[in-house]
Formats: sequence, C-alpha cells, structure tokens
Amino acid sequence: LQDVGTRVYTFIYTLSYCLEAAKALHKKVVILDRPNPINGRTIEGNCLKPNCRSFVGRYALPMRHALTIGEQAKLFNEHFEIGCDLEIIPMKGWRRSMFFSQTGLPWVAPSPYLPNPVSTLVYPGQVIWEGTNVSEGRGTALPFELFGAPYLDPQKILAALDTQSIPGVILRPAAFEPTANKWQAQLCRGFQIHVTQPEAYRPYETSLRLLHAVIKHYRNDFKWKQPPYEYETHRLPIDLIIGDGKIRKRIENIEPIETIIETWQAGLHEFFEISRRFHLYK
Repeated sequence: LQDVGTRVYTFIYTLSYCLEAAKALHKKVVILDRPNPINGRTIEGNCLKPNCRSFVGRYALPMRHALTIGEQAKLFNEHFEIGCDLEIIPMKGWRRSMFFSQTGLPWVAPSPYLPNPVSTLVYPGQVIWEGTNVSEGRGTALPFELFGAPYLDPQKILAALDTQSIPGVILRPAAFEPTANKWQAQLCRGFQIHVTQPEAYRPYETSLRLLHAVIKHYRNDFKWKQPPYEYETHRLPIDLIIGDGKIRKRIENIEPIETIIETWQAGLHEFFEISRRFHLYK
C-alpha cells in the first residue's frame, strides 16, 4: 500500500485491522515497505484525542507522522500491542529526508483524489476542508491543491494573512467549478496552492491559518459539515479530522494560531520519542 504520510487516511487503519485479524487467526503478515511521500523527518500537528477516534483516526498520531507504512505497522503492532507475527521487507535506497519526487519511482495514485505527489504534499492541511462547506477541490483536476467557495473573496483572505507565517508556498487566487461534490457546477473562488519550498512548507499550520481567516471574515456563510462522515453518524466530521474538538472551538473563537500550536508541542515531542524507536531508515 502507498500511504500518504497523514493521520487522516483509512489505509493505515485498514492495515491495523488486518494485523488484529492476523493475530486472531495465527497468520503472519509481510509488508513490502513504501516511501512516506512527504518525507520521514517532518512531524506536524496535534495528536489525536481518544474521544475523536474513528476510521480516519484510530491511534494517537499527529496529523503528519513521518513514518513509512512499515514503520507504522511496527508502531501499531508493538507500541499499541496488537502482537501479530509481522515481518517488514525494508526498502533499499530510501532516506528520511526524501520527498517522493526524489525517489525516482513512478507515482501510482493511491486514491482518485491524490493524483500526484503535490496533492499528497498539501493533503495534511487541505484535508480539513472536508469538514466544512468549503470545497477541497474534489470534482476538479487539482483536488486539495484547489480550494474555495462561492462566498469567498481571495483578496480579502490574502489581506487577512501574514504571508511571513506561511512559508514555502504561493497562494494563487483562482476560480473553478467542481464537476462533482460540494458546490457542483457553481463558481467557487479561492486559491491554488503552489508549493515552492517543500522543506519549509507546513501544510497543517498553513491550512489552519487559512481556515482561521475564512471563519473570521465569513462567519455568516461558513459552516461546518454535518455528519455522516466515514461511518460516523453523530460527531462533527471536523473534530474527527482535526482530532481534537477543543482545537475546533479555539479556531471558532479566533484564538491566535500561534497559541493553538503551542498547546500540542508536548504531545508532538512525546510522539517523536515513541515513534523514533520504530525507524528503519536514516
């Protein structure tokens, strides 16, 4: 399986259920490891809270976890005590600093909405729009790179942002009409994200800043998506995606993003100390 390096992705939880089934049936699991396409060094975001567990978030991972799918399997199996008979076949030549474009491998889309490595790079942040009435670009040729809504004015959003706080990208004002999904056949205004410096770009923080600006300036038009979402029928999709309902409330209250980021640093450090024990590559 080609994972995408992001907590909100069902492949890795399907893998965890596979490990549990193998344990129950006394079967061995062999994983042919694959690259983390957004590198194996940069971790970012808050760790999932227990009350936000779902099929898009089963374990206390940060939004961007910096593990390969083989390393995640070891983490699930050993740290979270699944305990199945597991063997990882490691890659040759992969380094933790690599983005997918540096591997020389062909990109095989793991999802129709992640058609290329760039969509995968922006996904750890842009996935949050799934929990809102802002289009995340589904129904266009550039899912997750494009986002917007009929009620947005890109210039108003740009004026509200401190561009120094969103390094590594250019936000290009754009207009598009989705052929499916939210706002189908309606003109949406928003942005295309152009990643200029992958090492400097922080997708989750960038998209939270954009969400913050949208809520601040369009409180009467902006809405959270209501359930159902990924087999969940009661809890807000945005809480499952962000993984912490308190962060959603802080953003609603227009608390400074810097203050919100500070609240998850201790958990992020704890996750790094745990996860590094399962690293298979340098």
